[in-house]
Amino acid sequence: MVKHCYTVARHTFVVRMSDTEKGISLPSYDPFAAEDDDTCGLLFALTVDDTFYPSVKGELIGEFDCGAAYFGVYRLADGTYQMLVSPPDGQYCGLMQASPDFKEAVIATRGRDSLRTFAVNNALMLMYAFASAGMGTLLVHASVIKNNDRGYLFLGKSGTGKSTHSGLWLKYIEGSELLNDDNPVVRIDDEGATVYGSPWSGKTPCYKNDSARIGAFVQIKQKPENRIVRELPLQAFAVLLPSMSTMKWDKQVYGGVCDSVGRLIEKVPLYALGCRPDKEAAEVCHAEVTK
Repeated sequence: MVKHCYTVARHTFVVRMSDTEKGISLPSYDPFAAEDDDTCGLLFALTVDDTFYPSVKGELIGEFDCGAAYFGVYRLADGTYQMLVSPPDGQYCGLMQASPDFKEAVIATRGRDSLRTFAVNNALMLMYAFASAGMGTLLVHASVIKNNDRGYLFLGKSGTGKSTHSGLWLKYIEGSELLNDDNPVVRIDDEGATVYGSPWSGKTPCYKNDSARIGAFVQIKQKPENRIVRELPLQAFAVLLPSMSTMKWDKQVYGGVCDSVGRLIEKVPLYALGCRPDKEAAEVCHAEVTK
């Protein structure tokens, strides 16, 4: 059994794989490779074992689509989770069984090497999000620009223009760089919050082991004119919560995420930006969130 250790946003986790899982490749994790695999300080451990098959099937309790993958969720009487992982348009390629606290899990993969890699990658993302819930850590669906040592997270449903707006900052706002384009990690502390790059960046290969203190969250909406306003805390909570990776039917996970979002809106402003995909939109947004 070979162990691979990674640290993302100061949380360390381990992937264990036997020689039979050689076809699984995780290059996006290379910038986050870590030498220390002290089991006492691990966020979680995932074992890849294609011979695994559960002796008992759990009860179906829900399903969700995170955009890139589909999960069918089952639970045993003792709280153990079983999850089927599938691409949006295909049959399942992974069967994972996880402890109730998401600290330990095993996954069996099937299909082509690309599908097996897909299953392991999405299982790791899910384990990270749920194991860190309650630790002031959030996995956010957002595109992030780092500008002058501050991170600006652009939120919105798929297709609303998050990546497009990041591209406008890269083109027109001096000192901008892309930190992550799909699933950055946010950690909250007493002074504010920090956004970190991650191995999960959607269709854009941006896997940076870097971070920045958060300057603002910005909800992107397509509008005929460029206008930005700061939202009140209640509306900010309503916008931020759906952007977080969570499970509503798990009280511990969902409660931890809600608590973290509540702390977050006390420390970081959220703006609503109605905009066109043009230079002025980036300039209007930059001027407001950095003043």
